[in-house]
Amino acid sequence: MKFIFHITNILLIVLYLFPGSIIGWFLYGDLIKQPQLTNDFGNISSNHIYAFFILSFFGIISYKNNKNFNLLIIYLLILAIILELFHLLIPVRSFQLGDLFGNILGVIISLLIYNLRRIVK
Repeated sequence: MKFIFHITNILLIVLYLFPGSIIGWFLYGDLIKQPQLTNDFGNISSNHIYAFFILSFFGIISYKNNKNFNLLIIYLLILAIILELFHLLIPVRSFQLGDLFGNILGVIISLLIYNLRRIVK
């Protein structure tokens, strides 16, 4: 499971830092067009919630019994912030608060589900 987390982590970083949309290029032949999985939640990006939820889910499952579990959560939150801040520097990308909140919300939802699951057991 750790392998999946690390591959997901690398894939997300590459997709996030690429100046354009790799997925849009594969699906539409257009580096500018971003696919939209579902409607956004107000101003919060649903795509960003899903991406960071998946990454966080794999990370939490992989490191749930590790003594550095809290460091993983800090890493995920810092990654969520730093990747969006990099959009200030990357051509064709733009910093958006809704994306930043989506990133953080994805991490928090993953953590909440994990904690609820532990409480119910």
